[in-house]
Order: sequence, then C-alpha cells, then structure tokens
Amino acid sequence: MTDSDASATPGTAEDRPEDHDGLVFDDESRDALHILPLGMLPIATPGLRRAKLIKNARLETVVELFHDRQSGSGQVSADHLGSLFPTHKKELRTDLVQVGKLVRLNSFDIYTLRKELRRIGIPVNDERHLRLSDSKRSELTGYMKHFTRPLLQQVYGGEERSIDDVSDILKMLANPDRDEALRNLRMLSDKLKVGLQDIPDFLEEYGDTFLSLAYFRSCLDGLVPDVQRFMKWALDAADSELISRDRQMMKMLSEVQSKLTGITTSITGRFEAFDRRSKDFWTDISADSFRTVRHQIESHHVTIGGVLCGLAVKMALWRDRFPHGGGGPQKRVEFVRSEILPGLDHINAIERSAGAA
Repeated sequence: MTDSDASATPGTAEDRPEDHDGLVFDDESRDALHILPLGMLPIATPGLRRAKLIKNARLETVVELFHDRQSGSGQVSADHLGSLFPTHKKELRTDLVQVGKLVRLNSFDIYTLRKELRRIGIPVNDERHLRLSDSKRSELTGYMKHFTRPLLQQVYGGEERSIDDVSDILKMLANPDRDEALRNLRMLSDKLKVGLQDIPDFLEEYGDTFLSLAYFRSCLDGLVPDVQRFMKWALDAADSELISRDRQMMKMLSEVQSKLTGITTSITGRFEAFDRRSKDFWTDISADSFRTVRHQIESHHVTIGGVLCGLAVKMALWRDRFPHGGGGPQKRVEFVRSEILPGLDHINAIERSAGAA
C-alpha cells in the first residue's frame, strides 16, 4: 500500500480504481480525513455500497446515504440501518459487524485506514483505494521537496532539478540520468547497507513515509490559521457586557481556548520532532536509522489522523455556519457550547495519549 507509484495521470481508471459495482470515488472522498466511501470495502448490501461513513460535528460516525446541494446530507445512525434495507437482512447482518468496527475509528484518512483496517480485519476491494489522488500528490509537492532535498543532494549534489510532482522526485532517484548520479546512488546503497537493486524499494518506502508526513502537515497548516481565527471570533463575544458578566459562559470560553491552544501546540511540536528525526537520519544514514524514522512517523499516523480529523470537522462547521464571521455574542457563545465543546475532550484525549506514548 504505497503512494509513491504516481505514474498514472489524474482522472484515469488506473488512478481512480472502480469497485465491483463500477463506482469511481471522487478525489475529495479519497483525500479527506472524515469520509470513508463504503464501496471501497467488501460490503454485501447493495444500497450501502454507494453510502459513506462520515464524521459529524460531534465527531460521531454516521452513515451518509446521499449528499447534494438541493437535498443536503441524508445521514442516519448505523443502528438504524436495519429498517432501511429490509429485503437484504442476511447481507446487512454481515455488513453491520464491519460497520460497527468502523464507526469507532477516529479518522478515515488513508494512512489511518491502512493501519486500522488491518488491525480490525477488514480488507479493501482494491489497495489503490488507499492512495492519495494525483491531484493531492501534486498539491503536496512543495512539502515533499523539504523531505527529499537531502536525498537529492546525496545523489545529484548541488545541481538544481526541475520538479513538478512527487512522482518526478522518485523517478529522478530511481532512474539517475548521469554517471556521477549513478555513482552517488551506489554510495548511498553502501551507506544504507542494501544492494543497488534494493534501492528502488528504499526509495518507494522513503517517498511513502514522507508523503504521509507531507499530507498531515498540509492538513495542519490549513487548520492552525482557522483555529486561531475561530478563537478570536469566539473570544470577541466576551466584549459583550452580557457575556462578560456570565461566569459560566466566560469559564466555557476560557476552557475551549485552553484546550484548542494545547492541542494545536502539542501536535505542532510532534511535527517539529519528526523534522528533527528526519534530519538526524541524514547524518547517520543506514537502513536501521531509516527504519527507526519510518516507525516513529507511522506509529503516530492514527493519533495524528484522529486529532486533525476532529479539528477539521469542527472548523468546517464553523466556516459553513459563519462564512463571513459575524454573529452576535449570544449566537457565538451558543455555537461554541453546542457545536465546538462536544467532542473537544475526545480530541484532547487522543493528543494526550500520543504525548504519553
């Protein structure tokens, strides 16, 4: 299950595999933290194959049966599926066992799913479902340059190389176009203590490991400014005399600010630690040191996914309800109380568990 095989062009059948019903899953669903198209899995109930599991504002997992601009989102609890498919009771019994396991996952990003689906024993119809889309990989090229620059310097020295996509980086390393680069690649294989024929596997693993970090980092970089804007928006309600005199309201606003600040500070610190560890690898290049870095990053996938998924769902709801800011003090406080506070302890607990580990 790797993301480094990026040879397919966007929109092709190879890049967007179909399930056995001919469903093609859109890029947004494949790249999202909070969406899991059930058709990617061996679902037996026909009506469920086109449904999705999504996280709602309270971070509960619900089944989304349809979604469009006119009708909105048709969501039901997994517990209510039995009444919706009465003619497929046998198939549904089997499917509900799987759905019951899936609703407990904290995120549906592909990196969390790779680990968690294996843990709970649910296969996918096609492993390509657990790859980022071409459009997302292209979007992450800037992040990947940061992680691949030391590797490129090892092989090509200080020569500037034109890179438009993650796949360009990996192809460049797998197929060096100069004698000197090939010699450097041999030196790299010696340092790693792996055969030259094993270098492509190393490059694939390296690319996949740091593509996951680039993906999560891009999610975090998009969320932190949103969280900061949200906190200012929410705390501005305290300027109201009515709110400022209400001790419970002020305590709640302070609690939300404290938790959001703690969560974002902690997870940002984790990414800074990953940066340091990846740099350490290039001062002590070996297969063992790379495996250590890879294990450290991948062991955090599930908790990072859970935290980012929770924050993303909360911030998306805020942007949707208040696209231009605004809203009176009472409306703001009520939104914080009813939509932001529920589930915030859960996000905080996921981040604290990662810190403890």
